[in-house]
Amino acid sequence: MIAHRHLRSICHASIGCNDLSEAKAFYQPLLAILNIDLVCDYPDAIAFGKGYPEFWVQIPYDKQTATSGNGVHFGFVASSTAQVDEFYRMAIALGAKDNGEPGPRKEYGDPYYGCFVIDKQGNKIEASYWHEAQSEQ
Repeated sequence: MIAHRHLRSICHASIGCNDLSEAKAFYQPLLAILNIDLVCDYPDAIAFGKGYPEFWVQIPYDKQTATSGNGVHFGFVASSTAQVDEFYRMAIALGAKDNGEPGPRKEYGDPYYGCFVIDKQGNKIEASYWHEAQSEQ
């Protein structure tokens, strides 16, 4: 699946929840019907996909109550770290707020390089590049 990431325009989507155990009990059997598996299981988040985490359910990062907006963000696929950097620069130039400068995030694994911004409407947006060579190590 990793070799085909360059064909995607959206990396993943995430929704917030207030009870992760309840969410897992709901989504795991429901998504199994569609042959979508639980692929990541962390203390504050779970992710589903077909070999790759595409749909995340998580406790909001700021630990506040999840709502239809809090805990939701959209991640877009970049084809290089330079694209992530440019995405960030352009977003800020267009009025977005910084929510995480471009760079690696060890908590996401060695292959990850990304940035986070909040658009003028308050939506959380991410651009990320995954170093495929590092994924294969």
